[in-house]
Amino acid sequence: MASALLPDDSRFGLRRQVRLPGHLRLDSGATLAPVDIAYETYGAMNEDKSNVILICHALTMDQYVASEHPVTGRPGWWWRLVGEDKPIDPARHFIICANVIGSCMGSSGPASIDPATGEPYAMRFPVLTIADMVRAQALLLDHLGVDRLATVIGGSMGGMQALTWPVIFPERVESCVVIASTARHSAQNIAFHEVGRQAIMADPNWRGGDYYGDGRVPGAGLAVARMAAHITYLSEAGLTEKFGRRLQGRDAKTFGFDADFQVESYLRHQGLSFVERFDANSYLYITRAMDYYDIAEDHGGSLAKAFAPSKARFCLVSFDTDWLYPTAESRAIVHALNASGAQASFVELSSPFGHDAFLLECPELNRVVDGFLKGGRA
Repeated sequence: MASALLPDDSRFGLRRQVRLPGHLRLDSGATLAPVDIAYETYGAMNEDKSNVILICHALTMDQYVASEHPVTGRPGWWWRLVGEDKPIDPARHFIICANVIGSCMGSSGPASIDPATGEPYAMRFPVLTIADMVRAQALLLDHLGVDRLATVIGGSMGGMQALTWPVIFPERVESCVVIASTARHSAQNIAFHEVGRQAIMADPNWRGGDYYGDGRVPGAGLAVARMAAHITYLSEAGLTEKFGRRLQGRDAKTFGFDADFQVESYLRHQGLSFVERFDANSYLYITRAMDYYDIAEDHGGSLAKAFAPSKARFCLVSFDTDWLYPTAESRAIVHALNASGAQASFVELSSPFGHDAFLLECPELNRVVDGFLKGGRA
Protein backbone atom coordinates (compact mmCIF):
# COMPACT_ATOMS: atom_id res chain seq x y z
CA MET A 1 0.00 0.00 0.00
CA ALA A 2 2.00 2.97 -1.28
CA SER A 3 1.67 6.37 0.35
CA ALA A 4 3.67 9.44 -0.55
CA LEU A 5 4.06 12.56 1.52
CA LEU A 6 4.07 15.58 -0.75
CA PRO A 7 5.91 18.81 0.13
CA ASP A 8 4.15 20.59 2.97
CA ASP A 9 3.14 24.15 2.13
CA SER A 10 1.00 24.98 5.16
CA ARG A 11 1.52 25.70 8.83
CA PHE A 12 -0.26 22.58 9.99
CA GLY A 13 -1.44 20.60 6.95
CA LEU A 14 0.05 17.39 5.57
CA ARG A 15 -0.48 16.87 1.85
CA ARG A 16 -0.54 13.22 0.92
CA GLN A 17 -1.36 10.94 -1.98
CA VAL A 18 -2.04 7.22 -1.76
CA ARG A 19 -2.58 4.42 -4.27
CA LEU A 20 -5.05 2.08 -2.65
CA PRO A 21 -4.87 -1.68 -3.23
CA GLY A 22 -7.56 -3.62 -5.00
CA HIS A 23 -10.32 -2.04 -7.03
CA LEU A 24 -13.46 0.04 -6.58
CA ARG A 25 -16.74 -1.30 -7.94
CA LEU A 26 -18.78 1.63 -9.28
CA ASP A 27 -22.54 2.15 -9.49
CA SER A 28 -22.30 1.99 -13.28
CA GLY A 29 -21.05 -1.59 -13.04
CA ALA A 30 -17.56 -0.59 -14.11
CA THR A 31 -14.47 -1.16 -11.99
CA LEU A 32 -11.84 1.46 -11.19
CA ALA A 33 -8.29 0.27 -10.54
CA PRO A 34 -5.95 1.52 -9.37
CA VAL A 35 -7.59 4.06 -7.06
CA ASP A 36 -5.45 7.10 -6.29
CA ILE A 37 -6.55 9.50 -3.58
CA ALA A 38 -4.92 12.86 -2.85
CA TYR A 39 -5.74 14.27 0.56
CA GLU A 40 -4.67 16.55 3.36
CA THR A 41 -4.74 15.99 7.08
CA TYR A 42 -4.61 18.50 9.93
CA GLY A 43 -4.06 17.80 13.60
CA ALA A 44 -3.57 14.38 15.14
CA MET A 45 -5.79 11.42 15.87
CA ASN A 46 -6.35 10.85 19.58
CA GLU A 47 -5.77 7.52 21.28
CA ASP A 48 -9.30 6.17 20.89
CA LYS A 49 -9.69 7.65 17.37
CA SER A 50 -12.79 9.55 18.43
CA ASN A 51 -11.86 12.99 17.08
CA VAL A 52 -11.85 12.38 13.32
CA ILE A 53 -13.67 14.86 11.08
CA LEU A 54 -14.03 14.25 7.34
CA ILE A 55 -14.57 17.38 5.26
CA CYS A 56 -16.12 16.84 1.84
CA HIS A 57 -15.49 19.45 -0.82
CA ALA A 58 -17.74 21.07 -3.41
CA LEU A 59 -17.60 20.76 -7.20
CA THR A 60 -14.75 23.15 -7.95
CA MET A 61 -12.91 22.77 -4.65
CA ASP A 62 -10.28 20.25 -3.59
CA GLN A 63 -8.38 18.86 -0.62
CA TYR A 64 -6.74 22.21 0.22
CA VAL A 65 -9.42 23.10 2.72
CA ALA A 66 -7.21 25.11 5.10
CA SER A 67 -3.81 25.37 3.44
CA GLU A 68 -2.41 27.34 0.55
CA HIS A 69 -3.45 26.11 -2.88
CA PRO A 70 -0.37 24.98 -4.83
CA VAL A 71 -1.65 26.38 -8.15
CA THR A 72 -3.33 29.65 -7.19
CA GLY A 73 -1.40 30.45 -4.00
CA ARG A 74 -4.69 31.40 -2.34
CA PRO A 75 -5.68 30.34 1.20
CA GLY A 76 -7.66 27.15 1.69
CA TRP A 77 -11.26 27.41 0.58
CA TRP A 78 -12.70 26.94 4.11
CA TRP A 79 -10.12 28.82 6.16
CA ARG A 80 -12.93 30.73 7.85
CA LEU A 81 -14.25 27.52 9.42
CA VAL A 82 -11.13 25.34 9.71
CA GLY A 83 -8.03 26.33 11.64
CA GLU A 84 -6.64 27.39 14.97
CA ASP A 85 -9.36 28.60 17.38
CA LYS A 86 -12.04 27.95 14.75
CA PRO A 87 -14.99 25.50 14.94
CA ILE A 88 -12.96 22.75 13.25
CA ASP A 89 -9.63 23.06 15.01
CA PRO A 90 -6.54 20.86 14.46
CA ALA A 91 -5.75 21.28 18.15
CA ARG A 92 -8.90 19.25 18.94
CA HIS A 93 -9.69 17.33 15.78
CA PHE A 94 -7.98 15.07 13.30
CA ILE A 95 -9.20 16.57 10.05
CA ILE A 96 -9.19 14.81 6.70
CA CYS A 97 -10.11 16.32 3.34
CA ALA A 98 -9.74 14.20 0.19
CA ASN A 99 -9.91 15.21 -3.44
CA VAL A 100 -12.90 13.36 -4.91
CA ILE A 101 -12.31 10.74 -7.57
CA GLY A 102 -13.08 12.21 -10.97
CA SER A 103 -11.36 15.46 -10.06
CA CYS A 104 -7.97 16.77 -11.13
CA MET A 105 -5.89 17.49 -8.03
CA GLY A 106 -4.27 14.10 -7.54
CA SER A 107 -7.13 11.63 -7.19
CA SER A 108 -8.05 9.24 -9.99
CA GLY A 109 -9.78 11.12 -12.79
CA PRO A 110 -9.92 11.61 -16.55
CA ALA A 111 -6.38 13.05 -16.62
CA SER A 112 -4.96 10.01 -14.79
CA ILE A 113 -2.98 7.41 -16.67
CA ASP A 114 -4.96 4.36 -17.75
CA PRO A 115 -2.70 1.39 -16.91
CA ALA A 116 -4.18 -0.54 -19.83
CA THR A 117 -2.96 1.99 -22.42
CA GLY A 118 -0.30 4.10 -20.72
CA GLU A 119 -2.23 7.20 -21.83
CA PRO A 120 -4.62 9.51 -19.95
CA TYR A 121 -8.09 8.01 -19.54
CA ALA A 122 -9.81 11.12 -20.97
CA MET A 123 -13.43 10.14 -21.72
CA ARG A 124 -12.59 6.47 -21.25
CA PHE A 125 -12.68 7.11 -17.51
CA PRO A 126 -15.80 5.47 -16.02
CA VAL A 127 -18.80 7.63 -15.18
CA LEU A 128 -19.14 8.20 -11.43
CA THR A 129 -21.78 8.89 -8.80
CA ILE A 130 -21.63 10.74 -5.50
CA ALA A 131 -21.88 7.36 -3.78
CA ASP A 132 -18.78 6.19 -5.69
CA MET A 133 -16.90 9.22 -4.34
CA VAL A 134 -17.98 8.30 -0.81
CA ARG A 135 -16.90 4.68 -1.21
CA ALA A 136 -13.48 5.87 -2.35
CA GLN A 137 -13.26 8.05 0.76
CA ALA A 138 -14.13 5.00 2.86
CA LEU A 139 -11.19 3.15 1.29
CA LEU A 140 -8.96 6.06 2.28
CA LEU A 141 -10.24 5.93 5.86
CA ASP A 142 -9.52 2.21 5.94
CA HIS A 143 -5.97 2.99 4.83
CA LEU A 144 -5.64 5.58 7.62
CA GLY A 145 -7.02 3.19 10.25
CA VAL A 146 -10.19 5.19 10.84
CA ASP A 147 -13.19 3.03 11.62
CA ARG A 148 -15.62 5.75 12.67
CA LEU A 149 -16.11 9.45 12.01
CA ALA A 150 -17.01 11.84 14.79
CA THR A 151 -18.38 14.12 12.07
CA VAL A 152 -18.66 14.28 8.31
CA ILE A 153 -19.30 17.78 7.02
CA GLY A 154 -19.66 19.51 3.68
CA GLY A 155 -21.37 22.26 1.74
CA SER A 156 -23.01 22.07 -1.69
CA MET A 157 -21.66 18.92 -3.41
CA GLY A 158 -19.73 18.33 -0.20
CA GLY A 159 -23.07 18.28 1.57
CA MET A 160 -24.28 15.61 -0.84
CA GLN A 161 -21.31 13.45 0.08
CA ALA A 162 -21.80 14.14 3.79
CA LEU A 163 -25.47 13.16 3.54
CA THR A 164 -24.58 10.00 1.62
CA TRP A 165 -22.10 8.80 4.25
CA PRO A 166 -24.66 7.78 6.94
CA VAL A 167 -26.84 6.18 4.26
CA ILE A 168 -24.11 3.90 2.90
CA PHE A 169 -22.05 3.51 6.08
CA PRO A 170 -24.49 4.09 8.98
CA GLU A 171 -22.19 2.36 11.47
CA ARG A 172 -19.25 4.64 10.68
CA VAL A 173 -20.81 8.09 11.26
CA GLU A 174 -21.63 9.68 14.60
CA SER A 175 -22.77 13.06 13.29
CA CYS A 176 -23.35 14.76 9.98
CA VAL A 177 -23.39 18.45 9.00
CA VAL A 178 -24.97 19.35 5.66
CA ILE A 179 -24.74 22.96 4.50
CA ALA A 180 -26.47 24.57 1.50
CA SER A 181 -27.21 21.24 -0.13
CA THR A 182 -29.94 18.86 -1.25
CA ALA A 183 -30.97 15.20 -1.32
CA ARG A 184 -31.30 15.14 -5.11
CA HIS A 185 -30.55 17.29 -8.12
CA SER A 186 -33.55 19.07 -9.58
CA ALA A 187 -34.38 19.54 -13.28
CA GLN A 188 -33.15 23.14 -13.00
CA ASN A 189 -29.84 22.00 -11.51
CA ILE A 190 -29.38 19.47 -14.30
CA ALA A 191 -30.26 22.08 -16.91
CA PHE A 192 -27.56 24.50 -15.77
CA HIS A 193 -24.99 21.71 -15.75
CA GLU A 194 -25.95 20.64 -19.25
CA VAL A 195 -25.34 24.17 -20.53
CA GLY A 196 -21.84 24.00 -19.07
CA ARG A 197 -21.11 20.57 -20.48
CA GLN A 198 -22.28 21.56 -23.94
CA ALA A 199 -20.08 24.67 -23.83
CA ILE A 200 -17.05 22.46 -23.12
CA MET A 201 -17.88 19.87 -25.75
CA ALA A 202 -18.54 22.60 -28.36
CA ASP A 203 -15.02 23.98 -27.88
CA PRO A 204 -12.96 22.86 -30.91
CA ASN A 205 -10.06 22.08 -28.57
CA TRP A 206 -12.10 19.49 -26.66
CA ARG A 207 -11.65 16.89 -29.41
CA GLY A 208 -13.70 14.22 -27.70
CA GLY A 209 -11.75 14.74 -24.49
CA ASP A 210 -8.36 13.76 -25.97
CA TYR A 211 -6.56 17.07 -25.46
CA TYR A 212 -3.88 16.13 -22.93
CA GLY A 213 -1.09 15.49 -25.37
CA ASP A 214 -0.48 18.94 -26.83
CA GLY A 215 -1.52 21.43 -24.16
CA ARG A 216 -4.35 22.91 -26.25
CA VAL A 217 -7.16 22.62 -23.73
CA PRO A 218 -10.81 23.57 -24.24
CA GLY A 219 -10.33 26.67 -22.12
CA ALA A 220 -12.96 28.82 -23.81
CA GLY A 221 -15.67 26.23 -23.25
CA LEU A 222 -14.63 25.57 -19.65
CA ALA A 223 -14.60 29.30 -18.93
CA VAL A 224 -18.16 29.67 -20.24
CA ALA A 225 -19.23 26.66 -18.16
CA ARG A 226 -17.76 28.27 -15.07
CA MET A 227 -19.43 31.62 -15.84
CA ALA A 228 -22.85 29.99 -16.18
CA ALA A 229 -22.41 28.00 -12.97
CA HIS A 230 -21.04 30.95 -11.04
CA ILE A 231 -24.24 32.90 -11.65
CA THR A 232 -26.14 30.20 -9.76
CA TYR A 233 -23.85 30.58 -6.76
CA LEU A 234 -24.79 34.24 -6.28
CA SER A 235 -27.97 36.08 -5.38
CA GLU A 236 -29.68 38.79 -7.38
CA ALA A 237 -29.46 41.17 -4.42
CA GLY A 238 -25.77 40.44 -4.02
CA LEU A 239 -25.05 41.01 -7.70
CA THR A 240 -27.03 44.23 -7.69
CA GLU A 241 -25.29 45.54 -4.59
CA LYS A 242 -21.82 44.61 -5.83
CA PHE A 243 -22.14 45.58 -9.49
CA GLY A 244 -25.53 47.06 -10.37
CA ARG A 245 -25.37 48.35 -13.93
CA ARG A 246 -22.06 50.09 -13.41
CA LEU A 247 -19.70 50.24 -16.37
CA GLN A 248 -16.24 48.68 -16.29
CA GLY A 249 -13.40 51.17 -16.71
CA ARG A 250 -15.28 53.54 -18.99
CA ASP A 251 -17.71 56.43 -18.92
CA ALA A 252 -19.97 55.34 -21.77
CA LYS A 253 -21.18 52.20 -23.51
CA THR A 254 -19.03 51.01 -26.41
CA PHE A 255 -21.98 49.82 -28.50
CA GLY A 256 -19.99 46.64 -29.05
CA PHE A 257 -19.50 43.30 -27.33
CA ASP A 258 -16.61 44.03 -25.04
CA ALA A 259 -17.23 43.79 -21.29
CA ASP A 260 -19.06 47.09 -20.88
CA PHE A 261 -20.50 46.21 -17.46
CA GLN A 262 -18.62 45.37 -14.29
CA VAL A 263 -20.60 42.17 -13.86
CA GLU A 264 -19.50 41.00 -17.32
CA SER A 265 -15.86 41.66 -16.50
CA TYR A 266 -16.24 39.85 -13.19
CA LEU A 267 -17.71 36.73 -14.83
CA ARG A 268 -15.02 36.68 -17.51
CA HIS A 269 -12.36 36.85 -14.81
CA GLN A 270 -14.01 33.98 -12.93
CA GLY A 271 -14.05 31.88 -16.08
CA LEU A 272 -10.45 32.54 -17.10
CA SER A 273 -9.01 31.99 -13.62
CA PHE A 274 -10.93 28.72 -13.31
CA VAL A 275 -9.27 27.33 -16.45
CA GLU A 276 -5.88 27.72 -14.78
CA ARG A 277 -6.72 25.26 -11.98
CA PHE A 278 -9.33 22.84 -13.29
CA ASP A 279 -9.66 20.17 -15.96
CA ALA A 280 -12.52 20.33 -18.46
CA ASN A 281 -13.10 16.58 -18.52
CA SER A 282 -13.24 16.51 -14.72
CA TYR A 283 -15.93 19.19 -14.90
CA LEU A 284 -17.97 16.92 -17.19
CA TYR A 285 -17.61 13.91 -14.90
CA ILE A 286 -18.31 15.65 -11.62
CA THR A 287 -21.35 17.56 -12.86
CA ARG A 288 -22.74 14.30 -14.24
CA ALA A 289 -22.24 12.64 -10.85
CA MET A 290 -24.17 15.48 -9.22
CA ASP A 291 -26.99 15.18 -11.75
CA TYR A 292 -27.34 11.45 -11.04
CA TYR A 293 -27.57 12.17 -7.31
CA ASP A 294 -30.87 11.13 -5.70
CA ILE A 295 -30.56 9.49 -2.30
CA ALA A 296 -34.15 8.23 -2.19
CA GLU A 297 -33.94 6.54 -5.60
CA ASP A 298 -32.45 3.31 -4.23
CA HIS A 299 -34.88 3.24 -1.30
CA GLY A 300 -38.23 3.09 -3.04
CA GLY A 301 -38.32 6.87 -3.39
CA SER A 302 -38.38 7.31 0.39
CA LEU A 303 -35.77 9.53 2.05
CA ALA A 304 -36.92 8.36 5.46
CA LYS A 305 -36.13 4.75 4.53
CA ALA A 306 -32.70 5.82 3.32
CA PHE A 307 -31.87 7.35 6.69
CA ALA A 308 -33.55 4.71 8.88
CA PRO A 309 -30.42 2.58 9.58
CA SER A 310 -28.41 5.58 10.77
CA LYS A 311 -28.05 6.54 14.44
CA ALA A 312 -26.16 9.75 13.66
CA ARG A 313 -27.04 13.25 14.79
CA PHE A 314 -27.71 15.62 11.90
CA CYS A 315 -27.37 19.36 11.45
CA LEU A 316 -28.82 21.04 8.35
CA VAL A 317 -28.03 24.64 7.41
CA SER A 318 -29.51 26.65 4.54
CA PHE A 319 -29.29 30.29 3.42
CA ASP A 320 -32.26 32.49 2.65
CA THR A 321 -30.82 33.82 -0.64
CA ASP A 322 -29.63 30.45 -1.98
CA TRP A 323 -31.76 29.70 -5.04
CA LEU A 324 -29.53 26.87 -6.26
CA TYR A 325 -30.34 24.67 -3.23
CA PRO A 326 -33.09 26.65 -1.51
CA THR A 327 -34.24 26.21 2.06
CA ALA A 328 -37.15 24.01 0.96
CA GLU A 329 -34.60 21.35 -0.04
CA SER A 330 -33.10 21.31 3.46
CA ARG A 331 -36.53 21.22 5.07
CA ALA A 332 -37.42 18.16 3.02
CA ILE A 333 -34.32 16.40 4.33
CA VAL A 334 -35.16 17.37 7.92
CA HIS A 335 -38.72 16.07 7.55
CA ALA A 336 -37.36 12.76 6.26
CA LEU A 337 -34.88 12.56 9.13
CA ASN A 338 -37.66 13.24 11.62
CA ALA A 339 -39.77 10.52 10.01
CA SER A 340 -36.88 8.08 10.31
CA GLY A 341 -36.48 8.87 14.01
CA ALA A 342 -33.11 10.58 13.61
CA GLN A 343 -31.99 13.46 15.82
CA ALA A 344 -31.92 16.41 13.45
CA SER A 345 -31.61 20.15 13.88
CA PHE A 346 -32.04 22.80 11.25
CA VAL A 347 -31.41 26.51 10.82
CA GLU A 348 -31.86 28.93 7.94
CA LEU A 349 -29.28 31.71 8.03
CA SER A 350 -29.61 35.11 6.45
CA SER A 351 -26.93 36.18 3.98
CA PRO A 352 -26.78 38.40 0.89
CA PHE A 353 -24.30 36.05 -0.81
CA GLY A 354 -26.61 33.32 -2.14
CA HIS A 355 -25.30 29.77 -2.41
CA ASP A 356 -21.69 30.89 -1.93
CA ALA A 357 -22.52 32.08 1.59
CA PHE A 358 -21.10 28.88 3.10
CA LEU A 359 -17.67 29.85 1.76
CA LEU A 360 -17.78 33.52 2.74
CA GLU A 361 -17.85 35.55 5.93
CA CYS A 362 -20.72 34.22 8.03
CA PRO A 363 -20.15 34.30 11.81
CA GLU A 364 -23.54 32.69 12.38
CA LEU A 365 -22.43 29.60 10.46
CA ASN A 366 -19.33 29.31 12.63
CA ARG A 367 -21.44 29.52 15.76
CA VAL A 368 -23.87 26.87 14.52
CA VAL A 369 -21.13 24.41 13.53
CA ASP A 370 -19.14 25.04 16.71
CA GLY A 371 -22.18 24.45 18.90
CA PHE A 372 -23.19 21.31 17.06
CA LEU A 373 -19.71 19.78 17.19
CA LYS A 374 -19.66 20.38 20.92
CA GLY A 375 -22.84 18.36 21.32
CA GLY A 376 -25.52 20.98 20.93
CA ARG A 377 -28.17 21.66 18.34
CA ALA A 378 -28.21 24.16 15.48
